[in-house]
Amino acid sequence: MSRNSFLPAALAASVILSAGVATAQEQPSAPVPAAQAPAAQPPAAGAAPTVAQPAEPSPQPTQSVGADREQPAAIPLTLPHDLSPWGMFMNADIVVKAVMVGLAFASLVTWTIWLAKSLEILGGKLRARRAVTAIGNAATLMQAGRALGHSGGPGALLVRAAEEERALSVGALDHASGDGLKERVNSRLSRIEAAAARRMSRGTGLLATIGSTAPFVGLFGTVWGIMNAFIGISQAQTTNLAVVAPGIAEALLATAMGLVAAIPAVVIYNVFARSIAGYRQILADASAGVDRLVSRDLDFRTVPPATAMAAE
Repeated sequence: MSRNSFLPAALAASVILSAGVATAQEQPSAPVPAAQAPAAQPPAAGAAPTVAQPAEPSPQPTQSVGADREQPAAIPLTLPHDLSPWGMFMNADIVVKAVMVGLAFASLVTWTIWLAKSLEILGGKLRARRAVTAIGNAATLMQAGRALGHSGGPGALLVRAAEEERALSVGALDHASGDGLKERVNSRLSRIEAAAARRMSRGTGLLATIGSTAPFVGLFGTVWGIMNAFIGISQAQTTNLAVVAPGIAEALLATAMGLVAAIPAVVIYNVFARSIAGYRQILADASAGVDRLVSRDLDFRTVPPATAMAAE
């Protein structure tokens, strides 16, 4: 083939190819389903990035999220039961209840002893002061016995004991000095004085026991209650105040009741100790007055009978 015949053939082939490309560009492309749409390709280097428009959120998820956010604020914080002293006692453990009942009974015993012993000490002091006055105004032991008569109380017992001992020693006084009689009288008076002090001190030892042991009993109830509170916290698996507070409050109530029982007992015991010491001092004054009367009666035995009768 010559060169002149090859050029027209090449031109014809190029025209045919150009017509085919133009026809392919004019045909519309088929739509691609949304589910099968290919993933967005990253922009080529140097090309401007395309900003994708955010899709509008569905109304249902928006409402659900808002409701979930508002729900905790709508729940009120309520305690499981009453936190008054009676409510805490009723909801406490059986061991803590037993401790509180025992402490309440101890407190009742304390105030009962205070009332009874206050009246007893007051009456005993009044009788002892009257006896001291009668013994001090008497010149002889017989006059003191007449002034006191058959009245009760340690003062009258002191005078009667001295009269009995002198009557028993009348035969020995004829051939012996009065020193033996004084010793015997002093011994009986000291025993009467000690017995009166012991009788007046009866019940104060219980106050000392309550005052020293009540705080420890309350502490035992507190320890037991806190143990139960921690067990409840571990079972509930929460540290919410509504769960933690009641058990600890019930436990601390036991300690409070222990202090309520112990503090008045200690104060009342100290008051009674001072009052009984004063009562014993009054009895000591009465006993010393009886000793003086016995010594005076022994001295009257050495003077003439007329003088002794005039002194009586």
